[in-house]
Amino acid sequence: MTTVGVDYKSLRVLIVEDEAYTRVITRTLLRQIGVKDIAEATNGGEGLLKVAEWEPHIVLCDIHMSPINGLEFLEKLRQHPQPSLRNTGVIFLTADSKPDTVKFAKENGPNGYLVKPISLNALKARLDAVGEQVKKL
Repeated sequence: MTTVGVDYKSLRVLIVEDEAYTRVITRTLLRQIGVKDIAEATNGGEGLLKVAEWEPHIVLCDIHMSPINGLEFLEKLRQHPQPSLRNTGVIFLTADSKPDTVKFAKENGPNGYLVKPISLNALKARLDAVGEQVKKL
């Protein structure tokens, strides 16, 4: 499944999520869309290492993790010593829809925000939008 502008078959997506079940569901949805190149990290610290090593196009990132949560992950990514990584597309994927969290997240530069549980159509729409934003795809 492809759309104009985003080639899902060549898209590299990193899932940063502490819950194994959510990683499995997210991976399954990405595969249904046509994404073949998927990596995983279980927290923000591991995610930062994986971004530097693997250079994904888009990161799907939970907010509530430890020791480094999604907000800290995003802040560190946007200040990364390697300039080419600073603009990596980040979509928050979280069950937290509290207005304060959404506002704080949006003010800190993610490319998107999805509230769990996510649907295939919502994920695809957000990937399409972020793909247009980051222009690396």
